[in-house]
Amino acid sequence: MWRLLTLSALFGLLAGCAGLPFGLGSGGDSESRYNAEGKASYYGAKHHGKRTASGERFDQHQLTAAHRSLPFGTRVRVTNLNNDKTVVVRINDRGPYARGRIIDVSRKAAQQLDMLRAGVAPVRVQSLD
Repeated sequence: MWRLLTLSALFGLLAGCAGLPFGLGSGGDSESRYNAEGKASYYGAKHHGKRTASGERFDQHQLTAAHRSLPFGTRVRVTNLNNDKTVVVRINDRGPYARGRIIDVSRKAAQQLDMLRAGVAPVRVQSLD
């Protein structure tokens, strides 16, 4: 009986932690900022003009991005770890859906990060808001 209660309590604690997006702390100004490293890709012409998850139309010529969990409107600094080029984008869509990627940026953002040719690049993503 005690084992069952202990296991239930343990699973309850673990389930409570699962709600926090990766990279977000639980309190304090600096702890609550998103800061993660992973791979970025970009999307452009094929999606241009289509509705994003936020309801606005995607414009490949704007500095926007898709992220799985950050709130719409969040501004993040994306740094290409291959060349240290940075860009600030606004989250307005959900994704990426490719495994191992943490953000999809618009074509214009990818151009500023100098990642158009490669298509995918290692990046650091830091929230500014």
